[in-house]
Amino acid sequence: MSENKNEQIEQEMVEETTNNECEKEKCEETQESKEPTPQEQIAQLQEQLKQSEDKYLRVHADFENIKKRLEKEKYQAIDYASEKFARDLLAPIDSLQMALKSAQADLGADELLEKLKEGIELTIKNFNSAFEKHDISVVETDGEFDPNFHDAVMQVDSAEHEDGQIVQELQKGYKYKERLLRPAMVSICKK
Repeated sequence: MSENKNEQIEQEMVEETTNNECEKEKCEETQESKEPTPQEQIAQLQEQLKQSEDKYLRVHADFENIKKRLEKEKYQAIDYASEKFARDLLAPIDSLQMALKSAQADLGADELLEKLKEGIELTIKNFNSAFEKHDISVVETDGEFDPNFHDAVMQVDSAEHEDGQIVQELQKGYKYKERLLRPAMVSICKK
């Protein structure tokens, strides 16, 4: 019996070794099957490339759309940049129209002249307030002549002024912020 037992133990050991070897082979086979084949790797990489290209095309299209929209908004902003200023000029026009209506009324000459004067003063006041809102200011003509802001159209003799000083303003000049819109036309003293 002991021989049988020994044989049985030996047989079990052989079977166990065989089983272990089989399991090893199966394990190696499954490991090999878990690793993708070169064709599968190529297919995966091609799919990733396709997805990346699709993402790129979408982002590029979005960028182009944003670029076009910003360009359109820029041109609209340029086209309508003067809208606020134009709206502020409506008040002086209203004042001029009211002055014209008052000129058509049946009034005496003195009263009509007074109404027209009042309408013109109101119009100038409205223009000046619109100009102030938009940083348009009058060029100062007191004191020395400055060729950057004044245009000397005449030279006159004046005992009250020094040589090169402005004697009289013939037409107002205007600046937009610090940029000259129109120089003031002046006469200067020449001795």
